[in-house]
Amino acid sequence: MDFPRALRERRLRRRLSQLELAERAGTTQRHVSFLENGRSEPGRAMVVRLAESLDLPLRERNGLLLAAGYAPAYPRTSLDDPQLAPVRAALTHILTGHLPYPAIVVDRHGDLVAANEAFALLADGVAPDLLGPGTNVYRLALHPAGLAPRIVNLAEWSRHILNGIHAEILRNPDDRLSDLHAELGRYVPAEPLRPDHLGFAVPLHLRSAAGELRLISTITTFATAVDVTIAELKLEAFLPADQPTAALLRRTASR
Repeated sequence: MDFPRALRERRLRRRLSQLELAERAGTTQRHVSFLENGRSEPGRAMVVRLAESLDLPLRERNGLLLAAGYAPAYPRTSLDDPQLAPVRAALTHILTGHLPYPAIVVDRHGDLVAANEAFALLADGVAPDLLGPGTNVYRLALHPAGLAPRIVNLAEWSRHILNGIHAEILRNPDDRLSDLHAELGRYVPAEPLRPDHLGFAVPLHLRSAAGELRLISTITTFATAVDVTIAELKLEAFLPADQPTAALLRRTASR
């Protein structure tokens, strides 16, 4: 993709005018216009400023630099590389510290990177082919052979997941996420949502071997990461939504 087209597409995706982008990047609307119609060629520093002003993920910032003819600025290091040992140690510390409550780490496609021991209670009883290397937590949640049969509020939870993926696709298009979204959409029940459905604050109500769980979750990212791999990791920590769930998880962990 040529730079003028790439810049324009990303600006429109963010629903920014040329003037708004110019103000964020510390330049003029005229300069942004010239960049988008190919009348001016950007310097490397300008491409970086535009990418930051558009709040692009590091992967897309590299793509914008490549489109402009510059080398990528942000490395993409394998998570098992010795350089990322401190990151792996930090993740292990957080996952262990969250016990007795479940917590997982996933990449940008929802593939499972790591999980603590409490997550086994959630995944108990799912089809073996949904677990192991390449486990995708979105598919694990909504597949008929996954958690779906045990999710009491499946209609709400499935839409919660699908809406989150859809929002990410709109913001940062990705073919694999689009294919996954289409697949998961076929699993969503056709049940109508309750009138009190909020959408953005959906707890997970799950039947487990130990009893019923009501969980809320938080998602944490590495906001200051300058490596593509680290920046794309998400830590999802589940918390009890009521005292019976908290007590059940503590009892399960003690056993």
